[in-house]
Amino acid sequence: MSQPRRTSRRRAWTTLTLPALLCVLAACSGPAAGGGDDAAAGPTLEATPTPTGPPGTLFDDFDYTGVGDSDFAAHGWRIRTGGGGPGIKDTWGAEGASFPSDPAAEGGKVLRLRSSTDGTAQGTSQVEVQTTSRNFFTGTFAARIHLSDEPTTGRDGDHVVQTFFPISPADSSDKYSELDFEYLPNGGWGSVGPQLDNVSWHKADPPDRVHHTLERRLGGWHTMVITAMDGKVTYSLDGERLFTSSGKYVPREMMDIHFSNWFIDLPFTGGPRTWDMKVDWVYYKADEAVSPAEVRTAVDGFQTAGTAHVDTVPKP
Repeated sequence: MSQPRRTSRRRAWTTLTLPALLCVLAACSGPAAGGGDDAAAGPTLEATPTPTGPPGTLFDDFDYTGVGDSDFAAHGWRIRTGGGGPGIKDTWGAEGASFPSDPAAEGGKVLRLRSSTDGTAQGTSQVEVQTTSRNFFTGTFAARIHLSDEPTTGRDGDHVVQTFFPISPADSSDKYSELDFEYLPNGGWGSVGPQLDNVSWHKADPPDRVHHTLERRLGGWHTMVITAMDGKVTYSLDGERLFTSSGKYVPREMMDIHFSNWFIDLPFTGGPRTWDMKVDWVYYKADEAVSPAEVRTAVDGFQTAGTAHVDTVPKP
């Protein structure tokens, strides 16, 4: 089960111009946001502007050339390169993030998070990608993610954690909020795994949280959905409801979205190994409970239209 995340969470966000684009989804909850006035009033950017679409919606297919692609930053993403934990402290770097083509990707490309270690802190590199704006609160979070049961190269046995989670920008916040999907193929913190942990947090320090563990081997592609509405949080995997938290274990403030691949500890030396986690797409709908089937319909609509990115989530 997860430990609190000790991170330096400096945030910056970019205001993007919005060109008019016809909403292509039958599942849209409202008309597409108007683009003409916003485009005229907004700043001019060299990067491709964010298209309009269903209101209160984020969708990203991760169709980028690399972390240096200007659209990657313009669309509200960054690579973590600061210090802190969790896992092996001060080993976060950009070298593990890339966007290769993948025959199993619905949009053709994936965000690949590759972490590596040789069993020493000096030889360890962890990777995390996160949004740069803190504007995600209640609603539905979803992502299609490839989990790994074995390393891509090297010896098996590492206590690796492959994660998807919205989280508060600071662990010290009085309204701390965090909602976790965490896959531990080899276990950790005394467990042997494999296991998928869902964790809803109320406080980071001292830890105050509730959780559920699914003891199942899950290597391969899965759709993960978190619905936070009406005083409860529900976690679903491939349409199967796993866990619901309520009471004080619900979001209390705006969060950002993270994908992370990291090591709990370094159980052995003996040669380098790499672990891959892949993300096909991410979807968020503000202030609405969207079923897994409705998420599938919405994502299909974007992909059929060739729309790789939409962000109409109101900024704080």
